[in-house]
Amino acid sequence: MEAKQTNIAVIGAGAIGGVTASFLKQAGWDPEIVCKNQETVNRISGQGLHVTGVKGEHTVQMRSVKDISDLSGQKEFVFLATKANDCLNAARDLLPHLGRNSTVISLQNGICEEALADILGRDRVLGCVVGWGATNKDYGEVEVTSEGEFVIGNIDNLPDERLSSIQEMLGSVCPTRISQNIIGELYSKLIINSCINSLGVIGGVTLGKLLADRKAQEIFFELMREAMSVADAMHVKVEPAGGGKLDYYSLLAQSGIFAALKRYLTIRIVGFKYRRIKSSSLQSLERGRKTEIDFLNGYISDKGKTHGVKTPVNDAVWTMVREIEDGRRAISMRNFHDLPI
Repeated sequence: MEAKQTNIAVIGAGAIGGVTASFLKQAGWDPEIVCKNQETVNRISGQGLHVTGVKGEHTVQMRSVKDISDLSGQKEFVFLATKANDCLNAARDLLPHLGRNSTVISLQNGICEEALADILGRDRVLGCVVGWGATNKDYGEVEVTSEGEFVIGNIDNLPDERLSSIQEMLGSVCPTRISQNIIGELYSKLIINSCINSLGVIGGVTLGKLLADRKAQEIFFELMREAMSVADAMHVKVEPAGGGKLDYYSLLAQSGIFAALKRYLTIRIVGFKYRRIKSSSLQSLERGRKTEIDFLNGYISDKGKTHGVKTPVNDAVWTMVREIEDGRRAISMRNFHDLPI
């Protein structure tokens, strides 16, 4: 297939970046992908990036380099798919490869867009929610674990002609929707990650086992309540999660036994759907890497302090995950009883 004439880079050859780059390439785009490890560079440049999972199996060769500094010239569109911990350093390294009209699309967990805009310039950064799942199996081996959508938007909620081009590109990966409230969409996913991802690190079990535990359920909803209070103080309208099925406002506004039962059933449904999945942050720890806690519960805690909203449970989860990262606390379901709830 003849390559389409757009200069694209994907930064990060892990689960999300690898899958995104491979489907872009299959659709006729010609992305250049930056890999963290030389083994991955060799695999993708040689026999190709191998993708398996719910969207089928294919192997795709493409241009790959180890460092951002090795990219070939300036890029028109950059899909930034590093871990949140690495995105700001990656943004600084990207600057020489960006022109005046270059666009960077953030594919991170958490809300990194504001910090990226401080480095790259606000006009260059667009927001994106990744609403599907993948895992990194090995060097040049990625698996799509769940289907879903991309949601993209201008971080100031302004009309943006670039969005239609990006929608076409990302539409080759999965359905892509343009939002007029991308920060509200990002915040919605942030809440889920701050509950599920972080508690998965603390407890060390699959999401099914985690969300069947009554103490974990209590903490889950308290984290959610605090996050929504912070969103109110920030004047962020939080969009429903799960394709519109999880409306935080209605879930938390009701009181009484029936409301409590609804919350319980909601969390059990989520737990059943993802019962075999392990927290991606826990997987990072098992690979000897840091989690993204600073961009999840840490973001909520920081914004809470800025806006005068108390977030004691998010603060405690943030601290506890850092203790686990540093080897000062063991992973255990017993940790939940040390949280202030």
